[in-house]
Amino acid sequence: MRILFLGDIISKSGRKALAGGLGALKARLAVDLCIGNVENAAGIFGITQKVIDEIVACGVDFMTSGNHVWDKREGLPLLDSREDLLRPANYPPGVPGRGFAVRELRGTPFAVINLQGRTFMTPIDCPFRCADAILSDIPPGVKIILVDFHAEATSEKQALATYLDGRVSAFVGTHTHVQTADERVLPGGTGFITDVGMVGPIDSVIGVRKEQVIERFMRALPVRFEVGEGAACIGGLLVDVDDATGRAREVVRVREEIEIDEEQS
Repeated sequence: MRILFLGDIISKSGRKALAGGLGALKARLAVDLCIGNVENAAGIFGITQKVIDEIVACGVDFMTSGNHVWDKREGLPLLDSREDLLRPANYPPGVPGRGFAVRELRGTPFAVINLQGRTFMTPIDCPFRCADAILSDIPPGVKIILVDFHAEATSEKQALATYLDGRVSAFVGTHTHVQTADERVLPGGTGFITDVGMVGPIDSVIGVRKEQVIERFMRALPVRFEVGEGAACIGGLLVDVDDATGRAREVVRVREEIEIDEEQS
């Protein structure tokens, strides 16, 4: 199975990039399954029904998220109603949604696990122990297991990837919006990258208009962020997984530049 993981999809810029380039990219890479992180998909923070429908129509088959998925109240019911959408599994019991799912693609079962880091982030349950618990619940016949770890610290991402090496097929870091150049297959057969990057505006600071971020750093006052404009990139990782063993055969870092028509709605 060939899986394309997309980094955080940033607001309207990211959605336009998907509309303008994802279909051709999937065809060229012979992608079987496309997974994207959507926590920043609506107005930079959160999700809405309209935005999720738009992303799915562009060709994203399954969606993960992170700490900003809670930011729009109207999006919270989607976490319970949609079977193709996850929130981090290590939030306390009782919050909306689910943190992992087992699905099937053309007769081949696969699992997706969404976790969130704790270093420099909200203190929630341990992602290491949460991963252990989830893996014990996944049926042994499910060989393809995919992890989105939404975390700030590269050390935490690399540590959890190493901890899960050989037990999951692919481990992709999200959240920082900056794609790292350390993609590789770990010794146990897990495809890995510290951060897959983003789907959003290139001429920006992690997707936000540059001048707004600079103002916030220089004045230390609150600034209302807006998504950047202009050409966008589709950042991702292609993982080729052996269906029989669940081991990654190859990983390829993806960064596709897409021209954006700012006149479009």
